[in-house]
Amino acid sequence: MTALGQLSGSPGTWIMIVVGLGLLYLGIVKEYEPLLLVPIAFGVILANSLGSGLGIVPSTPEIEHMTLLEIAKHHGILNFLYYALIKTGFLPPIIFMGVGALTDFGPMLRNLRLAFFGAAAQIGIFTVVLAAVAMGFTLKEAASLGIIGGADGPTAIYTTIMLAPHLLGPIAIAAYSYMALVPVIIPLVARLTMTKEEYLINMKQQDKKYPSAKPIKNLRVAKILFPLVTGGIVAILVPSAVPLVGMLLFGNLIKEVGANTGRLKDAATGAIMNSATIFLGLTVGATMTADTFLNMKTLGIIVGGFLAFAISIAGGIFAVKAYNLFAKKKINPLIGATGLSAVPMASRVANDIALKHDPRNHILQYAMASNISGVIGSAVAAGVLISFLS
Repeated sequence: MTALGQLSGSPGTWIMIVVGLGLLYLGIVKEYEPLLLVPIAFGVILANSLGSGLGIVPSTPEIEHMTLLEIAKHHGILNFLYYALIKTGFLPPIIFMGVGALTDFGPMLRNLRLAFFGAAAQIGIFTVVLAAVAMGFTLKEAASLGIIGGADGPTAIYTTIMLAPHLLGPIAIAAYSYMALVPVIIPLVARLTMTKEEYLINMKQQDKKYPSAKPIKNLRVAKILFPLVTGGIVAILVPSAVPLVGMLLFGNLIKEVGANTGRLKDAATGAIMNSATIFLGLTVGATMTADTFLNMKTLGIIVGGFLAFAISIAGGIFAVKAYNLFAKKKINPLIGATGLSAVPMASRVANDIALKHDPRNHILQYAMASNISGVIGSAVAAGVLISFLS
């Protein structure tokens, strides 16, 4: 009844338990994305506990024809949660609803021209898709790897569920690890791609010199109309992105309506989002057994994920540089570096970098415009990949 007899014959399992403990250290001590790394890490440990039988069983025709009760009976509680909540693609859109209810699109609506750099930053996704195919990944696996460049954990998980569920564990770990390393990666890429003069471009001075010709008169109405109009456009052009973008915009709508939907907003950002985060973390971690994680593809995902992340940041920076060649009203390229979906961490990092070069150069509200648009951009990019490949 004990696992003592299995101890000597399972070196891979011990390696995975060490990986789980390492992730716990990063989440608890280093405070890297603790809300997700802690559940993921504990899921890794549970799945690799000898004799527990809690590791996620790969999808087969046999298990796909089992009822949820049969899955729970034969394969345990974590497999029940995985096939009910993850395999169906249920939890990532629910988390997106909470993200939408926490997001203020005001900065983006006030600076719509900056929103285009959130689209430019998605270049890392498609660049790494091509590179990953050249490295030997299948097209579906490459798409799941490339989406890490969007810096959005739920989007990466949703895309992987749809296209390459066998890579879910390492891709989720890479996505959330690099999101946690935004304060390291953005300064590194900016240092390699920006000049001293570009760091000093002051956005507020540019606004005074070239004021907006058409300021928004009723911002509240614009905030309420935005999710409705944007949702309609996405539904027509990229319908496969609706599960993510639609739930994001619904969450934002119940926030912007105000007191009449306050209870809905509280539920979306409180109990619902927190419960979804717990189940998502535990089940994703439970996919990381020794057989699925300890291979060369995992190393390729770690390297490719970093490249996708770095290229996305550089793509946003170079998009701003190109814009500045033709525009009188200059933009600080750090705005382009925030075209990721890591809200608001990327914006805070860019603002801190700008303040180090000029204590009067506050760019947070401008960075948020690009940063928020990156959330929609990464979800749309995921929808495009899913449309072509599923």
